[in-house]
Amino acid sequence: MKPSAASAAVDRRWLLPLAVGSALSLLLLVLLTTFPLPFPSSAASRSPNLFVEHKLAPSPSSSSASLPRLAFLISGSAGDAGALRRVLLALYHPRNLYILHLDAEAPDSDRAELSADLASHPVVAAAGNVRVVDRANLVTYRGPTMVANTLHAAAAFLWTDAGKGDPEWDWFINLSASDYPLVTQDDLIHVFSKLPRGLNFIDHTSDIGWKEYQRAKPVIIDPGLYMKKKADVFWIPQRRSVPTAFKLFTGSAWMTLSRPFVEYCIWGWDNLPRTVLMYYANFISSPEGYFHTVVCNADEFKNTTVNHDLHYISWDNPPKQHPHYLTVVDLDRMVASDAPFARKFHADDLVLDKIDEEILSRGPDMLTPGGWCAGTRENGSDPCSVIGNTTLLRPGHGSVRLQRLMTSLLSEEKFRPRQCK
Repeated sequence: MKPSAASAAVDRRWLLPLAVGSALSLLLLVLLTTFPLPFPSSAASRSPNLFVEHKLAPSPSSSSASLPRLAFLISGSAGDAGALRRVLLALYHPRNLYILHLDAEAPDSDRAELSADLASHPVVAAAGNVRVVDRANLVTYRGPTMVANTLHAAAAFLWTDAGKGDPEWDWFINLSASDYPLVTQDDLIHVFSKLPRGLNFIDHTSDIGWKEYQRAKPVIIDPGLYMKKKADVFWIPQRRSVPTAFKLFTGSAWMTLSRPFVEYCIWGWDNLPRTVLMYYANFISSPEGYFHTVVCNADEFKNTTVNHDLHYISWDNPPKQHPHYLTVVDLDRMVASDAPFARKFHADDLVLDKIDEEILSRGPDMLTPGGWCAGTRENGSDPCSVIGNTTLLRPGHGSVRLQRLMTSLLSEEKFRPRQCK
């Protein structure tokens, strides 16, 4: 039986779509078997097999339900051992990790005494979460050796070979002996536990203005790379043009960086961090530009920035090379800023005693109290001489202030509009 004209017309209607579909399927099959699929853009989704060594694979993100762990670098120089110790005790929490660095200008005896003192501290020794850099780096103010020192500490926190180190940290925070906290660690951990673990708190701008002529175009040499004694950077007559391969950013040298971004800078599965590091090796005040330029030129991280350094700092207007030293007169403004840290302080200034007493509830030469303190207060004993449950937090007024700052920084008006512009 022959098909009718109507049924033949219906059959012919499907011929063109069928032919087109078959051709597209064949083309897709050829493409899939001939060309590899592109790698995913997110570092967290990369397969460990893509890396030459297993340790180069980015670590999985911590569960958002767990409390974060913070990794602190606290740096100082000659005469800063006492201040370094005080900052550590004010910042201390058994959950966190700490590296203390007295640069090579400080005598070896200062490092040895600091190490011995901390080794004899009952809580610090029991927790085993504080390390003093034994082979100190020579750090030049305004030079790239400051960046190298920061990267050194970050790499040490990441090093887990042979069971050394601890991989379970979430943010890396660099401070100096002239910094001081304005919140307790319970306050800080409590507020950070509510945040996405990939955020990078880094004050930054691409509007470098006068810095292009005075910092980007000159070429400097950091004597800390070649000499045994500290000296200021020196300049060479040649000048250079601004790079075109990446956009320059500048900002504060004090930052709170996410573990994924630190891994990106250290493990280096992309060449950008190394390229930028080589450029900043001859850049004046490179600590105020290296991490900023890397994070804002990396597609994986440029949308993770929070444009704030989490510090209260008092500057002249226009800013001079150094900020003001803070005193008791500045205490109300520090607290009103809602920032968790402040700088600069003279060692053992009266204002530090006020912060200990009124904000941290910390006694002289004691640790800042927290929910982890399991000791007794009987007969004037220090309750923080015994480590209890380190996941137990007792946030106070500082957490309210810090939460207010975070709410403002992550608002629609401030978060996206201020990222890497």
